[in-house]
Amino acid sequence: MHQILPKSLFPLAKSLPSPLFVVGGAVRDFLAGFSCERPDWDICAPLSADEFAQAAQSHGFSVKAVYRNTGTVKLSDADGVTFEYACFRSDKYVRGVHVPTEIFFTDDVVLDAKRRDFTANAVYYNIEKQTFVDPLNGIEAIREKRLSTVAPAQKVFSEDGLRLLRLARQAAQLGFTPDEECKRGATENAALIADISPERIFTELELLLLADEKFGVTGGAYNGLKLLEEIGVLAKILPELTQGKGMKQRADFHNHDVLEHSLRAVKYAPPSIRLAALLHDVGKPFCTLRDGNTHKHPIEGEILAKAILCRLKAPKKTTERVCELIRWHMYDLDGKTSEKKLRKFFVQNKHILEELLLLKQADFSACKDNLNPAPTCVRWHVLLEKMQKENTPFTLRQLAVNGKDLLALNIPPAHVSTLLQALLMHTAIFPSDNEKYRLLSLVLGMEKDLI
Repeated sequence: MHQILPKSLFPLAKSLPSPLFVVGGAVRDFLAGFSCERPDWDICAPLSADEFAQAAQSHGFSVKAVYRNTGTVKLSDADGVTFEYACFRSDKYVRGVHVPTEIFFTDDVVLDAKRRDFTANAVYYNIEKQTFVDPLNGIEAIREKRLSTVAPAQKVFSEDGLRLLRLARQAAQLGFTPDEECKRGATENAALIADISPERIFTELELLLLADEKFGVTGGAYNGLKLLEEIGVLAKILPELTQGKGMKQRADFHNHDVLEHSLRAVKYAPPSIRLAALLHDVGKPFCTLRDGNTHKHPIEGEILAKAILCRLKAPKKTTERVCELIRWHMYDLDGKTSEKKLRKFFVQNKHILEELLLLKQADFSACKDNLNPAPTCVRWHVLLEKMQKENTPFTLRQLAVNGKDLLALNIPPAHVSTLLQALLMHTAIFPSDNEKYRLLSLVLGMEKDLI
């Protein structure tokens, strides 16, 4: 552990009147054999925020903020490495209140450990002595890849609903398994997720969907979602999705119910489209209950996904992109769309085409756990390759004419944009016509149709 610590901590630790510890994720990850490019350096000691801040500044650290009520200091060293310091403390919560209602400062490391969430996160490293302090047997939990709460699970989860999401996210990122008491305590307190802000829920959900990127744990996102389902939290944050649990689908196309199919789509999807994969069939339960079939589920799914993401206060661009992907994820599923229509579709939707292909593949693989290329994707890739070889223009910039060329023909400015788009659609089908003389000839005929 000593070798990976920022060197700026050594003289600081030596100068303090009490031991300085690293605690939390950095210690846990080291003991678990994981390496992180930029660890979160959480440090602690039985010193007040003001005492520590003064000592840190005298050793060249920049103090960004001091929070005396919580005994917390945010700071960075001369190399720009950031740290968060917290004085040893014990917290008191009221059920359903996300933040502590009372804070007691202490010099007892056991009390400090018991205010945390899981024993794996309550292992301390004494910087000066180069030794680990393990008041709650967290090292054993790390070796066993187990998540156990620092106190009775009922108490730990009743104190803070955010811990429900942290449980699933950390299990997903680390490949750890919660013990039975931990899962039972989480399940009994699942309703407390309602006390967490929508923004925080969305942030945690995003982190969970990218869980395997942290340490390369295979299937992390899927496993985290399954845990959220098991403890009842998924139904609280995405009830529209979990309505699909037990909802059977055609056996010739699907091995799984609607909810499991959605979760498996995440399993087979690359990180960039996992949110869309999770929600791609969210319209199926609604359509099944309303219509008795799922024919209109892409349309209704887009509407529902927008409502969900607005409720979670997701970024506008993320919402728009996910909704577009859901709208088109069934397009040309049977492979019978004409080549002309496909060519136009590819040009019109160039901005989402790559991600749409990834979503279609994930959707196909999730049906029967089939990792072979999806037939629709094979067909589309063949046509796209053909269009590229033909130098088909996909953007207005790739057209052989521009707005100035059209204005030179005395075309009214109000018509220029419409005509350029018409030329782009024409060349999508007839790429060899993308020559200046030919396009200028064509545009005159198109202009007549606008008059």
